[in-house]
Amino acid sequence: MRITTIFMLLGGLGFFLYGMKMMSEGLEKAAGAKMRSILEFFTKNRFIGMMVGIVFTAIIQSSNATTVMVVSFVNSGLMNLMQASGVILGANIGTTITGQLIAFNLSDIAPLIVIIGVVMVMFCKKQGIKKIGEVILGFGILFMGLSIMGDSMEAVKESPRVIEFLSSLTNPFAAILTGFAITAVLQSSSATVGIILLMVSQNLLEFAICPFMILGCNIGACVSALVASLSGKKDAKRAALIHFLFNVIGSAVMFIILWIAIEPFTDMMLYISGGNLARSVANVHTLMKVFEVAMLFPFMGWIVKATYRIVPGEDETAEDEYELPFIGTGKILSTTTAVVNGIAEIEHMGKVATENLRVAMEVLCNPDEEKIQEVYQREKYIDYMNSKITDYLVQANELVLPIADERLIGGLFHVVNDIERVGDHAENIADSAKTRLDRGIDFSEKAKRQLQEMNEKAVMIMEYSLEMFKNRNYKHMAEILRLEDEIDEMEKKLQNSHVKRLTKNKCTPKAGMMFSDTVSGLERVGDHATNIAFAILEPAESVDSVDDDEDE
Repeated sequence: MRITTIFMLLGGLGFFLYGMKMMSEGLEKAAGAKMRSILEFFTKNRFIGMMVGIVFTAIIQSSNATTVMVVSFVNSGLMNLMQASGVILGANIGTTITGQLIAFNLSDIAPLIVIIGVVMVMFCKKQGIKKIGEVILGFGILFMGLSIMGDSMEAVKESPRVIEFLSSLTNPFAAILTGFAITAVLQSSSATVGIILLMVSQNLLEFAICPFMILGCNIGACVSALVASLSGKKDAKRAALIHFLFNVIGSAVMFIILWIAIEPFTDMMLYISGGNLARSVANVHTLMKVFEVAMLFPFMGWIVKATYRIVPGEDETAEDEYELPFIGTGKILSTTTAVVNGIAEIEHMGKVATENLRVAMEVLCNPDEEKIQEVYQREKYIDYMNSKITDYLVQANELVLPIADERLIGGLFHVVNDIERVGDHAENIADSAKTRLDRGIDFSEKAKRQLQEMNEKAVMIMEYSLEMFKNRNYKHMAEILRLEDEIDEMEKKLQNSHVKRLTKNKCTPKAGMMFSDTVSGLERVGDHATNIAFAILEPAESVDSVDDDEDE
């Protein structure tokens, strides 16, 4: 076999893999955020989750991307293992669509598909159209790669060594091992099936050995999710194991069936496919996956339980470390879930800050050393989350994200900063509580009631804002704007009330200053809460960020 033939073969494979990657990433960027929302919403029921997994994987053309995304959802606690099992089942069927598309053999019109994609990418200004152009361009490049590989394989037929190696694949075990190895290296079962399909079409492989190679592909397809889960929590590892166990058990059963009845099976597939070898390979892949899913669907509960035996126990957190329930170690497992996990962690940070504000006011009105220290410890946790989430967002910002997520990422930095400021205000209130406790400074009952009333509004606006931030809709906009106005008016009213008490000697200067600073801080909390609510929805029109430098 000549060196030029090897170069053509490798070049064609490169085009094929790059086209598949470009098509998959383009679909993820164009529709990833919407598809992710559908995935989150429709996975409560395992059967519906399976149907969504089929559609999702068929659209983004990658079961690896789907399973890694599911592992990421499980790792962040946004999906449980039973929900994940349904999506993983669906992904196994959805991934066969790529083989069905390749079997159409569109190599003759591939250059036309490529030029359409190039025009859309180079000359269209809208990002959404550009991404669709990338999908079309990737689709065309994929078939051009197939065409180049097909031409080079004509020369491969003349190589005795290659023919001898391919002839050795009549052993089913060798075929399974080969399919596994190629898929593990290429990180795509669809790519391996495409190569098998092409080789069968060129009469380099016996059709009877293809089902065994596809069984190897099924197991090799688990490698990406298993590797991604290594840096995740135990549930993430279990989710990857569900995928692995499903493929291993399903492949084992299929192997027994094929070993007993390979000839009737291949004859049936050739008959169904009208004698078309390429279509037969694609149909074998689809039929095997559908059979495995139908067979194992009732037993997924047992498979989930088995993962707890293989990966026992719960995650441990060192005593000197704080927990980040949604982003964990800060390693991004999937670009499609990077932002949604970040938003969930930011919301968690906001809830911790809101709780600290509530407790801080409680100890200001009724000083208690133990609760003051509780506020300080919670503030350290908030500072830790601020640092880790910011690092996580910087890392996410460097990735190729879905278009909708790219628009959100800038606003998330501002939200983290606003929440951290709210935490600082809670700490300032705790400082005042400690001063009251140490120096015996007294507040009148009326002053306490006024502060508590204003703090209730501050806590309420934070809760509404975090809800609006999480869901990214205008549901609580009216309440937030009303509370913001009420807090502003209350700040003016209480400052005037405080001045009157001072002039009438009804409170000490130190108590009066403490009261005034607390009221000003709560007014700033209202501003920060408003920023949080609107930062992601309309970044260009959101309320101007508050600069607290003058307060610190």
